[in-house]
Amino acid sequence: MSDTISAAMVKELRERTSSGMMECKKALVEANGDMELAIENMRKSGLAKADKKSGRIAAEGIIGVKVSDDGKTVAMVDVNCETDFVAKADDFVSFVKNITTAILNGNVTSNDDLLSLKLADGQTADETRRNLIAKLGENITVRRFQKYHTESGGAACYLHGNKIGVIVELSAANPELGKDIAMHIAASKPICVSEDQVSPEVIEKEKEIFRAQAAESGKPADIIEKMIVGRISKFFAEVTLLGQPFIKDDKLTVGKLAASKANSVVAFTRFEVGEGIEKKEENFAEEVMAQVRAS
Repeated sequence: MSDTISAAMVKELRERTSSGMMECKKALVEANGDMELAIENMRKSGLAKADKKSGRIAAEGIIGVKVSDDGKTVAMVDVNCETDFVAKADDFVSFVKNITTAILNGNVTSNDDLLSLKLADGQTADETRRNLIAKLGENITVRRFQKYHTESGGAACYLHGNKIGVIVELSAANPELGKDIAMHIAASKPICVSEDQVSPEVIEKEKEIFRAQAAESGKPADIIEKMIVGRISKFFAEVTLLGQPFIKDDKLTVGKLAASKANSVVAFTRFEVGEGIEKKEENFAEEVMAQVRAS
């Protein structure tokens, strides 16, 4: 340790930046012992590192969900990183919790709004994200979010192992029903609430598939068309939330369950970590080594 840079100074800088001892010592030497300048330079360096990592695939992570105390608002966010190792880190988990709370309480309509939100520590979500990239050594992205607010109805959520999250808006407040339906959605993966929300393009595509399959039977065209009607009805029961058999009682559809409680589902969103992202194949040993090299 040089005469001008004391152990106490390095300790203080480590506590203020959560960086490694050697990195803090180097920053203080370069700043001639000026603590504030060292912090500023480290932040600039961290942002530069974050920019370099921005192109790397981030297909791991966790889902954050939160319902307001009055049960009228619910928020969900999908935050990604590169490895499950970092997804379990306390700093990463804390970031997801803080950003979920900020979305719940803030006015957010786009990803730009989200990244400019002020978190509990006074920094914006994007500043915190970039600093976290510099600290943890991985690309971190806030991939997507959803928020529902209702004045007359109710909201609910379900989180399965931090990897699958569901939020639901009901026409009337019923936390127990909302959680049951959210849990069902997590397991059954419906694509929409009801038949009228299935796009005409999807229906026509399914009809073409069914028609091609039925044509091989050699049955008359009018019989084939009737078969197609039956197959489409079955398809609706499989992909729409209201048509699916409820996971806790398959004699009851979700639609009938909600109706029996004098309720209905207004909307839902289901997020699963990594869905739609081409993942990098990496074994556990390589994952650990990547963390060691970055530390």
